[in-house]
Amino acid sequence: MEYPKIAIIGAGSTIFMKNIVGDILHLPAFKHCTISLMDINPVRLEESYNVAQKIALSLNATPKIEKHTHQKQALTDAHFVITMFQVGGYEPATVIDFKIPEQYGLQQTIADTLGIGGIMRAVRTIPALFSVAQNMREVCPKALLMNYVNPMAMLTWAIQEKFPDIAYVGLCHSVQGTIEELARDLDLPVSNIRYKCAGINHVAFYLTLEERLPDNTYRSLYPSLLEGYAAGRIPKPSHWNPRCPNYVRYEMLKQLGYFVTESSEHFSEYTPWFIKKSRPDLIEKYSIPLNEYPKRCIEQIQDWEKTAAEYKKADKIEVKHSKEYASAIVNSCWTGTPSVIYGNVRNDKLIDGLPEGAAVEVPCLVDSNGISPIRIGKMPPQLIAVINSNISVQSLTVRAILDEKREYLYHAAMMDPHTASELDIESIRNLTDDLITAHNQYSYMPAFLKQTA
Repeated sequence: MEYPKIAIIGAGSTIFMKNIVGDILHLPAFKHCTISLMDINPVRLEESYNVAQKIALSLNATPKIEKHTHQKQALTDAHFVITMFQVGGYEPATVIDFKIPEQYGLQQTIADTLGIGGIMRAVRTIPALFSVAQNMREVCPKALLMNYVNPMAMLTWAIQEKFPDIAYVGLCHSVQGTIEELARDLDLPVSNIRYKCAGINHVAFYLTLEERLPDNTYRSLYPSLLEGYAAGRIPKPSHWNPRCPNYVRYEMLKQLGYFVTESSEHFSEYTPWFIKKSRPDLIEKYSIPLNEYPKRCIEQIQDWEKTAAEYKKADKIEVKHSKEYASAIVNSCWTGTPSVIYGNVRNDKLIDGLPEGAAVEVPCLVDSNGISPIRIGKMPPQLIAVINSNISVQSLTVRAILDEKREYLYHAAMMDPHTASELDIESIRNLTDDLITAHNQYSYMPAFLKQTA
């Protein structure tokens, strides 16, 4: 009997690796699979290897667990590939993406999806994902690539254009995570909520959001959300991030009529309306946590030191099933048992009003045929307008990498809603140059950006 092989690239992200491996080893069809862990950091790789072994022991699973520092070896004969790496890490890359824009008066919260920080992250990450795809062509051309790396939309757009032969889906937890938050705000069980969602990663909207009633009919939950927001009953304090209540997202619901999938700290920097250095009152009104991602990184590093010591002492590591889609996908593809997930895929006539080829996030049927995206068709025009403001930045960034043209990066930054609302054109160009120069000190930029501007 053939057992599946799952390669995890960037497995030194131990906590996330733990969730994915735990989910997979819960599945009966994967109790004897091969888990191939790869990371460029041998210390973190060894930690993840030991954690994976203890997870298997706790789940009475007997997988073959491999560890590799060589990517092609890890990928050889894989059926599924999962990417979860961060090029440059917190230091120096994330620190650079925050500190240099601050010198220009540009404030950010997360800087991993859009904005000047998201653009830089894409520039240093897309070539790394291309390397994975190229190696897959050589040693596992039929494998399915499941990408968790940000900026999701830009990476998805770029890789599906350059490697159309590689089966691919981009994965996030914002859709299913937000439903849990909305259920908390409404005091409803998640199982009683039905929804349909579409857009782009981090800027997708719940086109329908309904509660199942005792007589098996449904009612829209939007009136309850708007009434609760107007009365000040919601949003409730978030257990996901106590520093950032969901005021931004509820304000967008009030203005647009639909709830967006990504958190308020993320969404506040995708638009020109919330973060303004000249308007600190807006920061206070909407409880926007500036510099949130660096704070989160420092906390996670500190927490990991304690967690790593606990894992080292433990004989077994108990894991609960997470809300990530990866295990459902591998199970559906391998066994044929169908499931529905929200995936990031190429817009091949899936959403009207968005460019063909752009990366969209839509419901997808998964079975033995692989990933089958579901056509959405028309969306409300105000949602399309907001989404397209982000797609303009994504398109120019992707074109900069594919066509190796530095000028397109300036254009991407110029079109970014938040950056353009704060800086003039000359400052935007200078900021872009300064960021490229800083990242070049650590060899994170592709070759065409190593030349002097």
